[in-house]
Amino acid sequence: MSEENQKDTPFTYTYSARQQEEVKRIRSKYVKQEENKMAQLRRLDQSVAKKGSAYAIAIGTISALVMGSGMSMAMVWTDTLLVPGIIVGSIGIAGVCTAYPVYMHVTKKERERIAPEILRLSEELLK
Repeated sequence: MSEENQKDTPFTYTYSARQQEEVKRIRSKYVKQEENKMAQLRRLDQSVAKKGSAYAIAIGTISALVMGSGMSMAMVWTDTLLVPGIIVGSIGIAGVCTAYPVYMHVTKKERERIAPEILRLSEELLK
């Protein structure tokens, strides 16, 4: 090979199969992938209940802690905090009882909000 041909030929290097897979895996994290319609429909459907669940879990957890505080007040300090403990515990019980209705209300509102998009996607998929 002449010296001029060597200058015109670019240097190429190929990675091993394991390195190529790693390069592809890293590259896939940064390439914007388009979501197909079925995956988008599933994602939207699942997102409806997530918001309601988050609210219900937060309310239920806080209310259970309030109820436990009231029980502790009523049981440990019976001579001074029995009545306030019963009141605080009752407030906690009421809060726990509202967790499910809050879940249902928030989920219903989310369904109403997302319904047009879900109906549009489902119509496209059914055609």
